[in-house]
Amino acid sequence: METGKFAESFNSLIELHSKVAHLNIAIKRLYPIAVVFGKHFFIYDVERSAYQFRKRAPLPMPIPVGIRAAFQLEDYGGRIACVVTPEVFDSTDGYVTILHEFVHCYQYETCEQTLKMQLDIARHAQEQGNFMWEIEHPFPYTAVNFIEPYQAFLDALKSEDHKILLSSRKMLKTYLGLHDFEYMVWQEWKEGFARWVENLVKRQLGLLENKGGINPPFSRVSFYAGGEAFIHYLSKREPSLVNDLPSLFNKLQLV
Repeated sequence: METGKFAESFNSLIELHSKVAHLNIAIKRLYPIAVVFGKHFFIYDVERSAYQFRKRAPLPMPIPVGIRAAFQLEDYGGRIACVVTPEVFDSTDGYVTILHEFVHCYQYETCEQTLKMQLDIARHAQEQGNFMWEIEHPFPYTAVNFIEPYQAFLDALKSEDHKILLSSRKMLKTYLGLHDFEYMVWQEWKEGFARWVENLVKRQLGLLENKGGINPPFSRVSFYAGGEAFIHYLSKREPSLVNDLPSLFNKLQLV
């Protein structure tokens, strides 16, 4: 692949970023981008206000078309990067998705590991060598004792009923137990915050917001939507929370 193939796309990303970088601290800066093409990463990074090709590196594992992720690149000094396949550059929504992944880069570089190790579920997973727990944890999404209070929680966020919000969170903590409750809160913080920033950007640009997961049946993506809604609710009461991710994490554990 010609390494300059995406020059125009990167310029468009930088232009879009300049319009929205002021919205939240998590997207204030640009991060490395690894474009998956064939069996390789094509890694780009920012220098003198432009993305420059840095290196080609073999994929450490099969990566599907359509990936939108943020993870460390061993062949780039272990740095966190946004990982995508080329079609992400085909639409403005795709560029916003890159900014969503930049939020995860920011989380990783600032506080993610420290916060994660506060969770018993994360410490247990580390002891067991389970590196996929954030995706594969067997959460009881179909249990009535989860569905009813989580729906009540979502409804309380819409109506801004703080009393019902508190009671529904208490019910969830009682039913779910430690690991399931921690898992829910972790997804609400990590993915919910990235979704909150994503939709903040979309509103600024006049794009349709991402509301995936807000309605049953519930799944892991429901915590992205629920987390965003909870963060929106909390930010109206304490605007500084969205620029202080450790404090936001603590607030999301509200019971």
